[in-house]
Amino acid sequence: MARRDPPAPPVQDPAQLVADLARAHIAARCLHVIADSGAADAVGSAGATPAEIAAHTGVDADALDRMLRLLAAHGIFESAANGRYAHTPASLLLRSDHPGSLRSYVRMNGMPAFWDRYTELGETARTGRPRQGFASLVDYLTAHPDESAIFNAAMVTKSRTVLPAVAAAYDFSAFGTIVDVGGGRGHLLKLILDDAPHAKGIVYELEHVIADTPAAPRLELRAGDFFEGSLPSADAYLLMDVLHDWDEADAGRILAAVRRAARLQSRLLIVETLVPEIPGPHFGKSLDITMLAVTGGRERTEAQFRTLLSAARFSLTRVLPTTSQYSIVEAEAI
Repeated sequence: MARRDPPAPPVQDPAQLVADLARAHIAARCLHVIADSGAADAVGSAGATPAEIAAHTGVDADALDRMLRLLAAHGIFESAANGRYAHTPASLLLRSDHPGSLRSYVRMNGMPAFWDRYTELGETARTGRPRQGFASLVDYLTAHPDESAIFNAAMVTKSRTVLPAVAAAYDFSAFGTIVDVGGGRGHLLKLILDDAPHAKGIVYELEHVIADTPAAPRLELRAGDFFEGSLPSADAYLLMDVLHDWDEADAGRILAAVRRAARLQSRLLIVETLVPEIPGPHFGKSLDITMLAVTGGRERTEAQFRTLLSAARFSLTRVLPTTSQYSIVEAEAI
């Protein structure tokens, strides 16, 4: 029997593609609002009517019904009998009590610190920078504690899957001292030290970030600013989700600070989402626009990392994938 070639993928109508993308923000915004309202928590195993959900959330029942109808068309909630809505596997992730809950992550994407920056993207396109007068994300969150709490909860959500994937993707056992530069409250470094029993770790972070961080074995908390302070000497340095917040000049300053502290042949491990140098959808391409709009930074390709590292006297040795959307860019001090 002659072998048949697999069928060609269906070709999407170009006009439909453009139209769908032009209004993609509508469903996304409904998702933000529904997650923020806590609607998913009001839908039990028997489902719930819009009026019942509205009574739990304090939103208008008719507006709620129309937004849920749109989300159900995308597989988030299901339109059940008698005007009720039931959960789907996707809508369950919007519940606060789900072990894999993404509610905080969705709320973060819809809060003003992010959403308002997207509405100002036209100005950013003209200037190449976030709107003038917008404080840095750190300063903004400090001034808006409610949004800061959502942001921090979203980061905890991310850490459940991403940090174990990063820690498992690299053998840290050969290092005596590991410094996590801008390492937050030390969650990644604690995981690494669990599998590297002979290593000690140092979290180098702003004082207010680590002020109430619990102590952990072989983990030192050292307050400092990587733009102004002196980093500790170490065998390996971690930079996770740090460089993407900054443009090339400031990213270069951070790398220069690491290189001043690093010994010859010390390792630098940059944990970020790389932008692939091939066509097609990719999370890194979307995240890059978030950086453009919110922080003025960027996601980078492997080639861009190589250039940036070379200017700071590091040699890129390899890029390791993880089981998450992150990769580990390994470089050596030269």
